[in-house]
Amino acid sequence: MASLIFLEGPRAGQELELPEGGLLLGRTGDVDLTLDDLEVSGHHAEIRLKDGAWFITDLNSSNGTSVNGKEIASVRLADGDVAEVGHTRLRFRADGVPDGGAPGGEAQEAGAATREDLALVRQMSRRTDAIRREVGKVIVGQREVVEQVLMCLIANGHGLLIGLPGMAKTLIVRTVARVLDLTFKRVQSTPDLMPADIIGSDVLETNRETGEKEFRFIRGPIFCNLLLADEINRTPPKTQAALLEAMQENRVTAGNTTYEMDQPFFVLATQNPIEQEGTYPLPEAQLDRFMFNIWVDYPLEAEEEQIIGVTTSGDLAEPACVLKKEEVLRLQKVVQKIPVSPHVVKYVIRLVRATRPGYPDSPEITRTYVSTGAGPRAGQYLVLAAKAKAVLDGRIHVSCNDIRRAALPVLRHRLLTNFAADSEGLTSMDVVRKLLETVEEPGPDAY
Repeated sequence: MASLIFLEGPRAGQELELPEGGLLLGRTGDVDLTLDDLEVSGHHAEIRLKDGAWFITDLNSSNGTSVNGKEIASVRLADGDVAEVGHTRLRFRADGVPDGGAPGGEAQEAGAATREDLALVRQMSRRTDAIRREVGKVIVGQREVVEQVLMCLIANGHGLLIGLPGMAKTLIVRTVARVLDLTFKRVQSTPDLMPADIIGSDVLETNRETGEKEFRFIRGPIFCNLLLADEINRTPPKTQAALLEAMQENRVTAGNTTYEMDQPFFVLATQNPIEQEGTYPLPEAQLDRFMFNIWVDYPLEAEEEQIIGVTTSGDLAEPACVLKKEEVLRLQKVVQKIPVSPHVVKYVIRLVRATRPGYPDSPEITRTYVSTGAGPRAGQYLVLAAKAKAVLDGRIHVSCNDIRRAALPVLRHRLLTNFAADSEGLTSMDVVRKLLETVEEPGPDAY
């Protein structure tokens, strides 16, 4: 497979295999390969396969495109040709040429995606569709909920699913666990649930060989890949705190011994938004540990008709496994390696800081209706969620559109509205939607 090796520029040290459909290079978010460089036009150049050969064509860019130091309009690429697009220099490697390592014989940049990583990402668009199909055998509709759960898992985060009873929240989690080959455990939260009920406890037993009494640790349901904490706000703060350690540290402590969690490890908790009597609201610190706050809404009329028809006939299909546990772990590492341009990072910073009412340049809706804005963790999760969305789509570049797709579930539970918002019936969701309309992407003047 032909590929591009980045010699200079933001992606230096990386290698990208050329897809059969070719690549459109530019600075805007709608191209195949985004180059965050003011010397690059919005749609700068394209690399396409024509009659069995690869050609690079300049798209009337403002600064031109050159190959081997000569400005070109369109030229056929040969193995070893070096193209320049703005400040990015890349070498073309033809089909069948063995991998000689990083350019110039140097070692690959630490943390850069390998060819195996890129191959896995390219497959993900097809496999994500397969995941949706398998989940769709059991879950009717709720496409956005399933997508957000997948983004959360691939980004190695934890999710809070909020919805009315009977909205298939538990069934969604169980089905996703089966499709991703994850061991699944469910804990039904109750006011008398104690930490030992989910972590486990030491039991005194007799050693059959020595006859002596000794303690043995019996692991609780938290030792799994995907833990469903059903109605988490019904369990007392002491148990919530024990769950928080596992979520944040990937380990639990019982007595004087610390136990590492199985990997991958996710917590998906559910919560009923209407019944608050006899509950223990989650502290803001623990809410902040949840990467996503996923709203599970009513199904559409046609979907509800299909749900009732299928679930009352006993004709339920069994979903098949699409991804293995080891592949999920690999995808988590790939997400970390996906590059993000300064353009996208600046947009994330603008969006997160726009949620804080204390700044003089905060939008009017924030100063009027928000009492507390989002912290730095919101920006981290926005970037990770956008990377996960790109990987699920089979892309290796992140755009501001990916940030906007992740903004609602990431920010919804990190904004606290004030009395003015409550009096006008405005929620944090309304504020986030307005901010997405108000906050603009950075322009050239931001660099």
